[in-house]
Amino acid sequence: MNDMCLTNLQSGITMVSAAAIEAFTARLRGRVLVATDAAYYEARTIWNGMIDRRPGLIVQCAGAADVVNAVRFAAENQLLLALRGGGHNIAGNAVCDGGMVIDLTPMKSVRVDATTKTAWVEPGATLADLDMETQAFRLALPTGINSTTGIAGLTLGGGFGWITRKFGLTIDNLLSADVVTANGELVRASPTEHRDLFWAIRGGGGNFGVVTAFEFRLHELGPEVLSGLVIHPFAEAGSVLQQYRQALENAPDELTCWVVMRQAPPLPFLPTEWHGKEVVVLA
Repeated sequence: MNDMCLTNLQSGITMVSAAAIEAFTARLRGRVLVATDAAYYEARTIWNGMIDRRPGLIVQCAGAADVVNAVRFAAENQLLLALRGGGHNIAGNAVCDGGMVIDLTPMKSVRVDATTKTAWVEPGATLADLDMETQAFRLALPTGINSTTGIAGLTLGGGFGWITRKFGLTIDNLLSADVVTANGELVRASPTEHRDLFWAIRGGGGNFGVVTAFEFRLHELGPEVLSGLVIHPFAEAGSVLQQYRQALENAPDELTCWVVMRQAPPLPFLPTEWHGKEVVVLA
């Protein structure tokens, strides 16, 4: 590493010495990546392939203590900061140019308490990670629809999915959260502790801190559910939508049914004569 490492914050004004970065790295269980490291490219990549940004530093955190150290280091050096959870970020906010990315993807632990029907989940876990653990106990958390989505971004954004009608949004099932605040302090936010912060992370805005653990309420469900698709020609959309609206007025909360209007993709479970045609899908 050179004597000085350019972070490019504010057009390259901020400079951080190699010695400072090495001292910072020594305080971590995780690792710090720069552009010359082999793992750097993958660590700066997110699901949205149109986002092509190059951070000055990527801190791959192994636990809450790493997050505390990273937040403090960024504040001390006035670094632009971005947070990468599961990496399924569409808007691209999970990565920045020139500053520091706190990469939470190594923090994937999921711990289920079947007796209390709760789960502690780290912010790097995906919905697949979560479902794998909860379904072992025939429990479920209402989440999204894509298994590669990160639990952190989904939860703090609300979280709407297949079992929301019955069990609410993901955020509705959040019991508490461990949060590293902007001054590098780790606190517990819940209905009884740091209540303003708990309110804030449940829809009050953004940039209140870094969640290092979520505590969720779980519900009995599975391991088998009934699901499927019904496809209609697009020409029947008017009639289908009217009947869909009428049916959902009296449908039980256990039934979730969405309408999608699109061109039918060439998927193996669809007859080939439907591929590429405009359709109305009930799912």
